[in-house]
Amino acid sequence: MPRRRDPGAPLVVHRTARVALRVTSGQRRRCFGLLRSAGDVWACVLEANTWRRRRQDTPLTSYQELCRELAASGPGTFGELDTTGARSVLRRFSDAWFATAKRRKAGDVSARFPRRRRGLMPVRWYHGTFTLDGRRVRIPTARGTRPLWVRLAREVPYPAEQIRSITLLSEGGRLFLDVTAEVPITVYPSGEGPDQTRVAGVDVGIIHPFAVAGPGGEALLVSGRAIRAEHRMHLADTKARRRAVARRAPKPGQRGSRRWRRYRARVRRVEGRHRRRVRQAQHEAARTVITWAVNQRVGVLKVGDPRGVLDLPAGRRHNLRLRQWQIGRLLQILTDKTTLAGITVHLVDERGTSSTCPACARRVSKPRGRTLTCPHCQFSGHRDVVAAASIATRTPGGGPTTTGSTCVVLPGVVTHRRAGRHLPGAGRSRRDPRRPPGSARIKMARCGPPHQSVGSRSPNQRGSTTPPKSQ
Repeated sequence: MPRRRDPGAPLVVHRTARVALRVTSGQRRRCFGLLRSAGDVWACVLEANTWRRRRQDTPLTSYQELCRELAASGPGTFGELDTTGARSVLRRFSDAWFATAKRRKAGDVSARFPRRRRGLMPVRWYHGTFTLDGRRVRIPTARGTRPLWVRLAREVPYPAEQIRSITLLSEGGRLFLDVTAEVPITVYPSGEGPDQTRVAGVDVGIIHPFAVAGPGGEALLVSGRAIRAEHRMHLADTKARRRAVARRAPKPGQRGSRRWRRYRARVRRVEGRHRRRVRQAQHEAARTVITWAVNQRVGVLKVGDPRGVLDLPAGRRHNLRLRQWQIGRLLQILTDKTTLAGITVHLVDERGTSSTCPACARRVSKPRGRTLTCPHCQFSGHRDVVAAASIATRTPGGGPTTTGSTCVVLPGVVTHRRAGRHLPGAGRSRRDPRRPPGSARIKMARCGPPHQSVGSRSPNQRGSTTPPKSQ
């Protein structure tokens, strides 16, 4: 939520940018030592609460109680980790515990209290405890230890005076720094900012992450086929990689060889790269929507909330599509960017919008293709844009459909944009008609970087990474 630092200051929101670190072997060892020490702090809190639970005592959950326990442990207990970094772990535990308690009090029995140990825990330092000098950052360490300076892979996208905290974390075996800053909400010149009377509807989907229908018959379609292809390519490579190393996998309880540990490190790097690429494509899609809305002077975005489909059992294939869809993340990314742009967001019920004619408001069977044609009034249009136009007429909070809206439900101009241009094969067609059937799938599984196959497979298997032996 936006807030004011003081009565005369503009509204600000918190934004976080993830920047990779370029470190030497010694710096890498010290950074991972800080993350492991933070994991030790987390484990100590869990162990202390386990003992108290066995004695039927009240668990330590409040941040103040945990800080007193940390102070009693004395200096140097957790290596080079300083007090501020250790307290950030305690804050994370306390917030997780009270969030779970709130969910369970509301009736969510699936919520679980934090009781799982973690080898590496992110560490956060706040403004005034670290030093940022261009691309160099001094990470705080315990008193009496050598200063730890690391280099960033790129410039921080925020001014130094706006930065409020940094968080050291590891993803896929790589070190990153999350830089959080207070960013003021965009201020527009008079007569050029978002107009609260101009409403647009947003339909969230898989093939099209965002379909927007705005006033004046304007519409926007953001294609997510590159994101879907990235998921499919990554899944195919994961299956091939697992088949290649199935014979070398250690038995349960056995310690893997060095070759196996190198393979596991490679898998973690590939998984982390896949997550970063998908996350970047989702941000690109949301930024496209916000840019379009600002150009159209849209002040209110009504977004259809499709999270109700998550509770429908539809088989493992459909469940995989829903998991890769990442509905909550898409909505969160869009909400964050609209708040920064000064646009209001309302979540509305999207049920039935893809099967309702926006012209005559009569029920239409859902089409098999991308075009919806009404048999009653002969209206025809893209079904995702039609759904977005119907969403624009919905009332937030699950109320009845409004009879009047500033959004024209018959879009005339549809703008197409593509999300994930940085992904491999984003600008290529799905299948070359000159290729025989079935070869396109092999090409997808064996495409070049970033998905390089690991290990070897039999030449008799489809998609082999090992050339056949000469006869």
